[in-house]
Amino acid sequence: MKTSRISGFYNMTLEERRAKLADAAGLTPEGLLPFSSGGLSPEAADHMIENVVGLHSLPLGIALNFMVNRRDVLVPMAIEEPSVVAGASFMAKLARAGGGFTATTTDPLMIGQMQVIHVTNLYEAKLKLYEHKAELLAEADSIDPVLKKFGGGARDLEVRVIEDSPIGGFLVVHLIYDVRDAMGANAVNTACERLAPKVEAITGGRVHLRILSNLADRRLARARCTIPVKELAFDHFSGEEVRDGIIAAYAFAAADPYRAATHNKGIMNGVDAVVIATGNDWRAIEAGAHAYAARSGRYTSLSTWGKDADGNLVGTLEMPMAVGIVGGATKVHPAAQAAVKLMGVKTANELAEIIVSVGLAQNMAALRALATEGIQRGHMSLHARQVAIAAGATGDLIEKVAAQMVAEKVVRIDRAEEILKGGVQG
Repeated sequence: MKTSRISGFYNMTLEERRAKLADAAGLTPEGLLPFSSGGLSPEAADHMIENVVGLHSLPLGIALNFMVNRRDVLVPMAIEEPSVVAGASFMAKLARAGGGFTATTTDPLMIGQMQVIHVTNLYEAKLKLYEHKAELLAEADSIDPVLKKFGGGARDLEVRVIEDSPIGGFLVVHLIYDVRDAMGANAVNTACERLAPKVEAITGGRVHLRILSNLADRRLARARCTIPVKELAFDHFSGEEVRDGIIAAYAFAAADPYRAATHNKGIMNGVDAVVIATGNDWRAIEAGAHAYAARSGRYTSLSTWGKDADGNLVGTLEMPMAVGIVGGATKVHPAAQAAVKLMGVKTANELAEIIVSVGLAQNMAALRALATEGIQRGHMSLHARQVAIAAGATGDLIEKVAAQMVAEKVVRIDRAEEILKGGVQG
């Protein structure tokens, strides 16, 4: 990677952007061809899911300026919402002044759950399982020799007693499984299936559900950034005003679940867009993130914002991040493969570190807008283009109609239709 700073990228044509992108990433133009076509044919899609009738596309943009762990990264984002790519890119530019994003990940440990029902004595059965722990882990370890070869496999076994439920008491057995560079659902589900007969023999009960948990709280990604306070100043806002406004907005999300839901949605705008672009399971990431945000028993902010001893703005984000670079759609979808190659990631942990950094950047973009000029000003011009297109504008008229609506501060489809009928002013 040469650099993630590409000046004037937004003003270039599509062809110019792809050429600049290939040059910056050290790739051939052919390597980015899947981005031109969407990378997927209806015939290929027919083998991925059921009842295929065609394809559904999303815009694919590139977030610029990202430096993660001192490495420049060009970040592909698949999303339909205006402002997200631009917001993340601008915040990444501000973060560069403070050294970019520093990110870490835990080991890629996933949890497989087995629900054991019809157990006569729950506590006796729990201890029996622990007595056979080594045997059970050895069995789980023997299932996937390829994963074992790369250092993955069974790591631990935990047993929980659920006493109060609509069906009475039952056991929950957690298999802790290192899935290396995979998302891990198939490996974990297979391991649970294999262990079920042994668990039944040991407990005298019946293994009912056996499936991966999407609350991947053993597989965390963390990112932090420091923004020099002088970098936050713009227009008539001082750096200190912007910093304090962001911190106050964070405090609202930390204290109130109604605000936290929207605050965390802003984080997921950035996270999901990269997850989708790389062919990973965004529903699993969403489920894990929101469950993690409520782990204390009260739903709250996933991120934190404060200031350091020098008065600089400091942001942190910690969340589950079960993403992979092998298996699933990541290996089947050509555009997902191109996205992974563009980022230059070699491990799932590297990908997770980039994604959590994008989530933090997008969170900052939303908070900065809310705390200063309001969310609509920056969003309005981008949204106006979509409204103009929906009203029937084409070619040069799209920008002209959008600009007039923004100037009038009336961005509605009925106004766009009126402008088109009456003629664009100016």
